[in-house]
Amino acid sequence: MNKIITCVSIEGKKFFRSKVPLLTMLALTIVPFVGGFFMFVLKDPSLAQNLGFISAKANIMGTADWPSYFGLLAQAVAIGGLVVFGFITSWIFGREYSDRTIKDLLALPISRNIIVFSKFIVAVLWCLMLSIIVLVLGLIVGKVVDIPGWSFDIMIQGTFIFMVCSILTILLSTPVAFFASVGRGYLSPLGFMVFTIVLAQFIAVTGYGQFFPWSIPALLSGAAGGDSAMIEGISIIIVLLTSAFGLVGTIFWWRYADQS
Repeated sequence: MNKIITCVSIEGKKFFRSKVPLLTMLALTIVPFVGGFFMFVLKDPSLAQNLGFISAKANIMGTADWPSYFGLLAQAVAIGGLVVFGFITSWIFGREYSDRTIKDLLALPISRNIIVFSKFIVAVLWCLMLSIIVLVLGLIVGKVVDIPGWSFDIMIQGTFIFMVCSILTILLSTPVAFFASVGRGYLSPLGFMVFTIVLAQFIAVTGYGQFFPWSIPALLSGAAGGDSAMIEGISIIIVLLTSAFGLVGTIFWWRYADQS
């Protein structure tokens, strides 16, 4: 237990001394402000037009209310999180190869399993923290914009869907760690992320998104007209199995692959 705490501390220091936490925070915290801007425009399109925020020819569609706002936040974390959370994971695992510190790391008298788990713990904790920051900031921005339709029940439901989408998206980051390890750097996991995002959009359009893990968080959030009611237990199981395969695959790679 002491070893894993020490490893998590070391991995955390390496991570927070880089620019990745700042960049990823900036990338996600812009979401509430963009969502608040859309809600402001939808509340009074004529006022926004007079202030010069939108053109006279702009076609504004949608409603300005809290359910729509929570849905927008959930969609952003479900789709944008695939990129941001995946980037975090690819950096934590891929940097050891890019910086050529992998040999020194594996020479330490510490189990490779502990090293892998420590990296995953740091990645998950920071991704969860980013999700919470986005949610809290979103609530503040929503109150400032004075979005109509607020109620405690809507907040509970919107927060629940947002956090479920966040957790599912974070779980889908484990295969990224596997490709970062196999590819020994950043390019393979980044290519994998682009491929899964494009494929997720295509499969969702065909109507089978509830069976493709990278489409499930977006469908749950209601992105692209998706119905969250179509997400059933089998979809959650698929995400969990995908995450488990990524975790186990990464552990086995670090334990048995040739690291020379």
